[in-house]
Amino acid sequence: MPIYDEFKSSFIIIIFLTYIFLVSGLIINFFQLCSCIIWPFNRELFRKINCYLALGLWSQLTFFAQWWSKSDCVLYINPDDLQKIANENIFVIMNHKYDIDWLVAWMACQRLGMLKGSKIVAKQPHKYIPILGWCFVCTETIFVRRVWESDRQTFVKDLQKILANYPKNHFFNLMLSCEGTRFTEKKRLASMKIAREKGLPELKHHLLPRTKGFTLLIQGTENRIQSLYDITVGFRKTGAKPTLRSILKGRSCQAEMFIRRFPMSEIPTDAEGSSNWIHQLYREKDQIFDYFAQHDTFEGNGLPRTKIPCNYYDLLIELGWIIIIGIPSIIYLFQFLWTSSLFAQLIFVIIICIATIGVRKMIAVTETERGSHYGETSKED
Repeated sequence: MPIYDEFKSSFIIIIFLTYIFLVSGLIINFFQLCSCIIWPFNRELFRKINCYLALGLWSQLTFFAQWWSKSDCVLYINPDDLQKIANENIFVIMNHKYDIDWLVAWMACQRLGMLKGSKIVAKQPHKYIPILGWCFVCTETIFVRRVWESDRQTFVKDLQKILANYPKNHFFNLMLSCEGTRFTEKKRLASMKIAREKGLPELKHHLLPRTKGFTLLIQGTENRIQSLYDITVGFRKTGAKPTLRSILKGRSCQAEMFIRRFPMSEIPTDAEGSSNWIHQLYREKDQIFDYFAQHDTFEGNGLPRTKIPCNYYDLLIELGWIIIIGIPSIIYLFQFLWTSSLFAQLIFVIIICIATIGVRKMIAVTETERGSHYGETSKED
């Protein structure tokens, strides 16, 4: 339907939906700020409230992926592991090769009912992204500066804070990329120089994992985290380019995820053992992704294909925000344009232009070509 596709990718529609996201995000941030009063007295209640407040924001992003762009995600996972994944506290290790691999992970979490418990390990500047960063803070994201002397204390302190008094029958998933940064060929070449110096096998599709932070997280689980899930994400060539711009313009991306479960009891906790374990894991991940690169699918690589159907929760949340924010705003806008002076209308246009620039900068945060240069020099972990 070319007309419908043009409608979805039109500038006005994208601005309208983005406006709803920004205003609803500020509302959610306000309630999150109010909930901070509860933290000193009842951390369990604080976490429950912020899980559902964050869901009101994260669900809008999965709405764009699942319903707006009709993107899809197919899982390759052992059926027994699929039954366990939403019913235990878990670490998630994922390759970081695409602009929107994180969004695909959230899309899978949304379908599995895990989205409200999603947490990440992120770089410090993400804390200051308007709306999203403030929500990250209230959902106890672990922020790292990529300076080991300070990050060592951060990993220990923040993980212990998450594990203390976490609500019963509420489960979280903590996602991290052991590569430390998004994959680019320039970073891979620098990383493989270190691999040759250390006598490690070279990788074709990943960077060498950063082992120190991983070891600290494994040592700090205190038997409160049951499993580690290794996820390898690939986007099929039949779909649109996997970027946030494609999603916002309604273009369908087709992703696949190869998921393996490892009980925490099987992962060594000593520094040398955990380092060897994570290096072996990434060698296996590299072979798994190499299969995908050759076949454009994980089909036939040892795990059964599982299609998790969409549910309507994120769609209903988005429709709710459109009714609460979007429709009244349209009515007010027409009244404003009809009755206001030319000067006021000019101010309105300037505000729209500034907001557009701000949104584009937020989108740029997800783009590989505009990512950080961390990892482009051959500096060891």
